[in-house]
Amino acid sequence: MNISVLGAGAWGTALALAAAQRHDTLLWMRDADQAAQMRSQRCNARYLPEVQLPPALRIGADHAAALRHARDGLLVIATPMAALRERLAALPSGMPALWLCKGFEAGSGDLGHEIARELRPQAAAGVLSGPSFALEVARGQPTALVAASSDESLCDAAVMAFHSEMLRIYRSADPVGVEVGGAVKNVLAIATGLVDGLAAQDGEPRRPGLNARAALITRGLAEMTRLGVALGARAETFMGLSGLGDLVLTATGDLSRNRRVGLLLAQGLALPHILQQLGHVAEGVYSAPTLLARARRLGVEMPITQAVVEVLEGRTDPLRAMWQLMSREATSEN
Repeated sequence: MNISVLGAGAWGTALALAAAQRHDTLLWMRDADQAAQMRSQRCNARYLPEVQLPPALRIGADHAAALRHARDGLLVIATPMAALRERLAALPSGMPALWLCKGFEAGSGDLGHEIARELRPQAAAGVLSGPSFALEVARGQPTALVAASSDESLCDAAVMAFHSEMLRIYRSADPVGVEVGGAVKNVLAIATGLVDGLAAQDGEPRRPGLNARAALITRGLAEMTRLGVALGARAETFMGLSGLGDLVLTATGDLSRNRRVGLLLAQGLALPHILQQLGHVAEGVYSAPTLLARARRLGVEMPITQAVVEVLEGRTDPLRAMWQLMSREATSEN
């Protein structure tokens, strides 16, 4: 099977590496110099410097060649959400595509499936998502993902491409739910990082602890589900890999960039400095305001998301945001 992965960030590289173990795989990037460097060094020095790329993995910067390579196989878009529209618009008419990015598009507030429906309504499209740190996938550590599309054959192609003894791929016919889970969990991971950062501070007698973290994750899952159902998702999707699974991983894992943003904000660091220090995209920072705006248009209440936006925009501090959430009026859990 021929597979082309467009985008050589950490996640695109990791998935291309996994696919190359069994399939003819091409990893594409814009920068020809970067491609030449990766070919000679057999590693992605910027995003996965400690992982060796297999000799079988093709690496190039010729976009047309990458599309030709995947014509009878599988095309995977591994760019950040901000570039998904551009990549989809550049595809030949009718060519199926699967993407990895998680988030809401800035400005439009669209999810990936909505962008695809606008640009290419007749083409098969879907998302591959779930609880996964790129480094662990690149190392060959056990991981489970979900391929979601209304086109069953595209899900089958994703299983054929990536399912292995170390990478388990499940199918889903609910791309809306899978995308909402993947987008909202990034914002909730920032919130959990804020709480964990406050918990580590001395001198605050009422600082949060593990109880607060558990409450935040649970109520965050409720926010995620409310928004997803309002957008047409199935509620049960959020108890699966792309909902609860991805939320728990991203909110508690030390490799989570979004959680790290929250931790550093709780320490008093300025957001621009944090983003510069990360060196990678933390999607939750960019999608949080768009997510909140979309929820408000739908009449969906998302108090945790709102608190994160206020902290990111400098309108409140992490400790005040936490106490504002704790002081909300009592209500029914469901």
